[in-house]
Amino acid sequence: MSFQQDKFQPKKLEQKIDRLLANALLILRYFFIALMIVYTAICVIIFAVKLGGLAVNRSDLDFKLVDTLLTDGLFVLIILAIVKSLFLKNSLDYAVTLLETGFVVLIRKMILLQTEPNEWLILLVLGITSAVFFMLIILIHYLRRQWQIENEAKAKAVSPSIMNE
Repeated sequence: MSFQQDKFQPKKLEQKIDRLLANALLILRYFFIALMIVYTAICVIIFAVKLGGLAVNRSDLDFKLVDTLLTDGLFVLIILAIVKSLFLKNSLDYAVTLLETGFVVLIRKMILLQTEPNEWLILLVLGITSAVFFMLIILIHYLRRQWQIENEAKAKAVSPSIMNE
């Protein structure tokens, strides 16, 4: 009886299941990335066709046409940001990409929102929120640049001392 208990090793079974699930998740991730890349290509082609058609016709730009082009362009930007986030490994880059995506989504929502006098508060809240997102994005890019300069200065300070030894 003890021989059968020794033969059954739950740790190895658990490790095999973990590896199997990790591989399945990785395959699904790559499949999703491939689908999103194809979807992005389709969105860009459709947007390019709309812009090309507008350039060929040289028609007057009315508000509805500009609104459609702007929202389509922002939609393409959102899809591009989502696809970009699928390739990021650094959590700070991922957070900045999510902030940028949120900013574009808010701007798109403000464009699509029908402006009626009784909805001024929604526009104000969306405007303030998008301004805060924009300031956070600028601040993070500024801080990242400062950190990069500090790291380069530290690397230069360390390298001459290593050469002297």
